[in-house]
Amino acid sequence: MDALLFDCDGVLAETERDGHRVAFNRAFAELGLETHWSVERYGELLAVAGGKERLRRHFAEVGWPAGWPDTDRLIAELHRRKTEIFQDMVRRGEMPLRTGVARLIDAAIDAGVPVAVCSTANAAAVRAILETGLGASRAGRIAVFAGDLVPAKKPDPAIYRLALAQLGVRADRTVAVEDSRNGLLAAKEQA
Repeated sequence: MDALLFDCDGVLAETERDGHRVAFNRAFAELGLETHWSVERYGELLAVAGGKERLRRHFAEVGWPAGWPDTDRLIAELHRRKTEIFQDMVRRGEMPLRTGVARLIDAAIDAGVPVAVCSTANAAAVRAILETGLGASRAGRIAVFAGDLVPAKKPDPAIYRLALAQLGVRADRTVAVEDSRNGLLAAKEQA
């Protein structure tokens, strides 16, 4: 194996339902919006890769909030605040690594296999999860490729192409660990 590539949300840690969704709801409340994502609604929105993209889809389907004529500004402000809230949740230990993840990462690093995270999530959020779960020293040995680095998010394979190129590894000798259809499609495009 030339490299081990992980998705973040749902793979490294179970962050979607009790992390990102909760942080979005807190951001909605802080901005005075009467929006609340239930577990079911958020599950529907997970078909769309990326938080900003989920916000756009949601408001396109239910209508844009009054008082926000600049929808790009609304999306940017909501996502910025959601990310801050989420990172605070991570730092408080509310998003622990899944059982066995640290052991698998350590085994790969000990064997000299490069480890990276290929995620549509914000790079700062990915780093916070890694640092909280592994400590800064171990987390610093893991490359992070985040969705804002590429022009299209999963299922587009751009994030995997970037990781393979920067790591200098072959797709057919790399293992990707994913938990979603979009992630699997992106990773398989490289096989």
